[in-house]
Amino acid sequence: MQVEADLAARNQSIAHLDDSILQLRQTLARQRQEIIVAATQISTQRQQQFATLEQQINELLAQVGMPKAAIKVAHRLLSEDALTANGMDDIELLFAANKGNTPAELRKVASGGELSRLMLCIQSLLAAHTALPTLIFDEIDTGISGEVALKVGVLMQKLALSHQVVCITHLPQIAAKGNRHFFVYKDDSRDDRTLSRIKTLAPDERVMEIAKMLSGDQPGQSAIANAKDLLRVSNV
Repeated sequence: MQVEADLAARNQSIAHLDDSILQLRQTLARQRQEIIVAATQISTQRQQQFATLEQQINELLAQVGMPKAAIKVAHRLLSEDALTANGMDDIELLFAANKGNTPAELRKVASGGELSRLMLCIQSLLAAHTALPTLIFDEIDTGISGEVALKVGVLMQKLALSHQVVCITHLPQIAAKGNRHFFVYKDDSRDDRTLSRIKTLAPDERVMEIAKMLSGDQPGQSAIANAKDLLRVSNV
C-alpha cells in the first residue's frame, strides 16, 4: 500500500510539473522586468550626476597642482540582455593632463604622480558622501615633490578634519601636515631575525626626522630650521 501511495504522489507531481514550470517562468519574467526598471532608474540618476562629478574632480585636481588637467566621464548604456551586478551602465573615467589634450584611458595617459593625485581627489569626494571613518593612503606622494607635495598635504589635512587619515609617506611636506607622526623602522638587534617596529615621535624627534627627510641622515642646521618652518606652517 505504501508503494502505491508513493507512486500516486509522484504521478500527481508529474501531472502538475508543467504548471510549476509555467509559474516559475512567469516569476522570472516579472523579476527581470523589475530589475530592468530599477536599473533604468539608477542609470538615469547616474547620468544626471556626471557633469557635477567632472566639475568637482577637476576643481580638486587644480588644488593638487594640475589646473589644466580634466576628467571626462565616458558612458555606454548596455542592452537589457547584458545587465550586470552593477546595472546597465558601462562607465569609464577618461583623463587629460594638459589643456588641449583629448581625454583618454587613465592607464594609457596618466603618470604615477598624476594617478596618485587623481585617486586622492576621488577618495576625497567619496569620503564626503559615504561612511568612511578611516582613510589610508599608502605612498600617495608617488611621483610628486615640492609645491605639489604641499598642495597634496593641504588637501589631506582638510580630509582629516572629518575623517581619521593614515598616510604612509617619504615626503617632509606631507609628513609635516599630520597631527601625529609615527616612525616605522626595522630592528635587527636580535640574532635570529629582523623585526618591524613603530613608535610615536616626540616634538623634537619629529623635527629631526623631517630634517632627515629633507637632507639625509646627518641634517645640518638649515635642514633643521626648514623642518621647524614646515611644522610651524602646518600647524597654523
